Amino acid sequence: MRLIPLSGVASVAVAALLYIPLAVAQPPQTAAVQQGATPPPPAAAASPMADHPMPGKNAEERVERRIRELHTQLQITPAEEQQWNEFADVMRENAREMDRAFLQRAQQYVTMNAVQNMQSYEQISQEHANRVQKLVPAFQNLYDAMPDQQKRLTDQVFRANAEKHMQRAAQSHRG
Repeated sequence: MRLIPLSGVASVAVAALLYIPLAVAQPPQTAAVQQGATPPPPAAAASPMADHPMPGKNAEERVERRIRELHTQLQITPAEEQQWNEFADVMRENAREMDRAFLQRAQQYVTMNAVQNMQSYEQISQEHANRVQKLVPAFQNLYDAMPDQQKRLTDQVFRANAEKHMQRAAQSHRG
């Protein structure tokens, strides 16, 4: 099996495949108010989902859209459908499991203290890392089945997606 080195850009692209809605990762301003703390200023309370290409959609809808989009962008051929379907199934499973993890966190964060909140975020981050580890081999099987010209196209698609994701992240950090 040939390994594909994951450069910084490629690893961001893989992470972008699993885009996690961070709006659930931080408790809303009302939880701070309930505990007597000063709520964050309005700019800090803005939802990162505002920049998401499909705000308001659930993870299943987002991942299905992403699967269709990648299938078209990567020009998947009938000969690659088996590897593609295995990759798409991992994407679907990852979305379901991350949705489950976020829902569980959302149900518990109101009663968490600050340390428990950090531990919960750590668990979400670890779950995400575990999901990426499952996604990479499935993608590598697909990539290995592609002819060289299609691999170059795939590399370009992933670079462009990573650049777009990094630009969005930079814009959200600038304010």
